[in-house]
Amino acid sequence: MRTYEKKAEDKGFSIIAGVDEAGRGPLAGPVVSAAVILPALFPVSGVNDSKKLSPKKRDYLYENIYEHALSIGIGIVDPVEIDRINILQASLLSMAMSVDNLNPQPDYLLIDGTFRIPSDIRQEPVTHGDGLSISIAAASVVAKVTRDRLMERYHRDYPQFGFSSHKGYPTRAHKEAIRKFGCCPIHRRSFRGVKEVIQGKETSAGCHV
Repeated sequence: MRTYEKKAEDKGFSIIAGVDEAGRGPLAGPVVSAAVILPALFPVSGVNDSKKLSPKKRDYLYENIYEHALSIGIGIVDPVEIDRINILQASLLSMAMSVDNLNPQPDYLLIDGTFRIPSDIRQEPVTHGDGLSISIAAASVVAKVTRDRLMERYHRDYPQFGFSSHKGYPTRAHKEAIRKFGCCPIHRRSFRGVKEVIQGKETSAGCHV
């Protein structure tokens, strides 16, 4: 899991950050990114793609990553901005924001996926990087746990949608709740499954503001 980090070090880079996002697919809530700079000898095993980990394991790793990381940056783009610029651009923007929030600033970025982010820092997109790079995997865990906790907080404001269970993803229960209650301020109005409600094609409830 340190192959990509080692390659960057061999090129002369010394402060390497992994960057990943969580929340591209949901119908509600923000997209959240994390950038993580780990020490060369990270003393915790089991860091992997957050999607392959149980919630309990993610929480354990989250606490340990925060304890041992040299720096962690978070970037959050809300649903209004997602609707304005589209989810891909919002994801890349949140990644860039997370990098900007690192201290010290890295000299090399390992980005999960196939796209570069808007940053002047040297960077390398890594397809399926959250399963190949320990730095990206750590960022994956931090982004996922951070977003999940935000959605649990939103559940207290909008309990009828069940955000604490599905975190805004398009489950059957979530889509049924949208048809029944309309949508709330954190729903992504440009996403299929929400925009039909606004247009009145599935329900007369509309969107609440």
